[in-house]
Amino acid sequence: LYKTFTTFFKKNLQMDLLKAYASSSDGEETNSPCTDTHPVVTQAPPESDDTLPALPEVTLPLVNSAPEISVTTIQAKTDTFFVPSDSRTVMYNPTYDQMYAPVLGPENPYRSEYQKGVKNSFGGYYEPAHVQEFDFEMQRRTFMQYGYANDPSTNVNPEAAGSVVGDLESFAENKGVMNYEKSDRKKKGPKRAREEFGEPSNVEGYNGPWRRYENEIRVSKPTEEEMAIIEAQKRSKPSRKTAEKEPVNLVEAKTILHISEPIDYQGRSFLEPPRDVGINFHSPSPPDKCFLPKKHLHTWEGHSKGVSAIRLFPRSAHLLLSCSMDTKIKLWEVYNERRCVRTYIGHGASIRDICFSYDGTKFLSASYDKTIKLWDTEHGKLLHTFNNRKMPYCVKFNPDGHKQHLFVGGYSDKKILTWDTHSGEVVQEYDRHLGAVNTITFVDDNRRFVTTSDDKSLRVWEWDIPVDWKYISDPSLHSMPAVTLHPSGKWLGCQSMDNQVLVFGTHRFSMNRKKAFKGHLVAGYACQVGFSPDGSYVISGDSQGHLVMWDWKTCRLFNKLKAHTNVCIGCVWHPLETSKVITCGWDGLIKLWD
Repeated sequence: LYKTFTTFFKKNLQMDLLKAYASSSDGEETNSPCTDTHPVVTQAPPESDDTLPALPEVTLPLVNSAPEISVTTIQAKTDTFFVPSDSRTVMYNPTYDQMYAPVLGPENPYRSEYQKGVKNSFGGYYEPAHVQEFDFEMQRRTFMQYGYANDPSTNVNPEAAGSVVGDLESFAENKGVMNYEKSDRKKKGPKRAREEFGEPSNVEGYNGPWRRYENEIRVSKPTEEEMAIIEAQKRSKPSRKTAEKEPVNLVEAKTILHISEPIDYQGRSFLEPPRDVGINFHSPSPPDKCFLPKKHLHTWEGHSKGVSAIRLFPRSAHLLLSCSMDTKIKLWEVYNERRCVRTYIGHGASIRDICFSYDGTKFLSASYDKTIKLWDTEHGKLLHTFNNRKMPYCVKFNPDGHKQHLFVGGYSDKKILTWDTHSGEVVQEYDRHLGAVNTITFVDDNRRFVTTSDDKSLRVWEWDIPVDWKYISDPSLHSMPAVTLHPSGKWLGCQSMDNQVLVFGTHRFSMNRKKAFKGHLVAGYACQVGFSPDGSYVISGDSQGHLVMWDWKTCRLFNKLKAHTNVCIGCVWHPLETSKVITCGWDGLIKLWD
């Protein structure tokens, strides 16, 4: 009983104290906006065996013990103004110190001095100013002419040095003159005197506005010392005519035979195709089906520098002719022992192009020594040298059998010349290109030929007519330094400098935009294009030494063979074999693939 009474007394005493506190708070903070009342329900004690009287429900106020702070009071006492970061308008007139006060809060330690500055644009802080257009233009021109201008942020006397920005030395020298004002600086000298006008009635003595200056020199001639210097320079520099008369890298023509006997036991020379290799060299038709080469068979070594071009012997293709940057031409066997048969020496510079005659008994070579030479294939004798004092870039025999005494050459001076091997003279000149001529290709049963040039155009010519029959040029075209005729004779494969092989028809000479062979890198190199004998595959070299192969119908890239360590400049498919391809590169090697 004693414990029960003590517990009940303590509970009542606590409730009385809470009521007293609540009543005093209500009296003192009746108008406080922070006071709110919420019902508080006291939980009854757990029931026990002895029943106690129920406790009443008491409502207690929610009191905010934090003091009320007025932003206006703080601004008045501390002279500090709080501007929200998202506000764009200030409703009072702040001072300069207030406007440029540091931003409250922690500072970024990684910001540069430029980033710490107050900016309202990417370039910095721009402050609007009301300046008349005339004043602004005057100050701008003054600054451009003299290097100084008035400071627009000050209202000081403009003639004071403290109110000027720019070159203060120029400001002091010119005495603060502005653009529209006349400078007090003295002129360099008096004005040149001129002759009198004369009387208009005197026709011969009237000078008018064309009168001369006094002591004017009408004719200027070099002095004796200057004439001596000019004559010495003329003697030291040869004239153009004298340079053309001088010989160009003359080299004695000679040949080297690398085989023991040029004639076999039956009296046949090496120009005769072999008969023990199981191939019909007189077959008029190409193979029915061709296949892609996959493996390396043989390497011809002998050139000391990069190989420029390779050509197969006409029709039989049992011999291979190669020209190199080492100024030598070599003839190789394609079958049997694959030996080097003969070397032709006679050029004084790198050789650019070679071409067999119709029957293969002769061939032409065009070199950077500005000459084209005609050689006897079997005996290695130099038959003739054709010199135009211009750089020949390509050379081609007329494919007709009855015109083997004529050939055409493309030169660096934008011209195409037809030479007669009998007389050694130029018989025709085609001069319509605007750049160096790169290729010459005969089409349409040799009645026409197609030329490409550095002027990014393609021109079609009738034989022996010096006016282009058709001119093809397009802003999308690039220079095409290598062109090959398709075995069907209906298409031209042109190596374009935008890393693709373009196709042109030989009937209307329009570009076939549905056929473009891409996937190789040839920009800057005249890599040769080739076709399989059945016309189903397209091959080309590239600048990375690859032999690239495509399908003719779908233009799909089939394979890339790493053929050379340097640029693969030439490739040719054997016309009588199903899968034999010969490549040459700037690493000085010639390789056979099957």
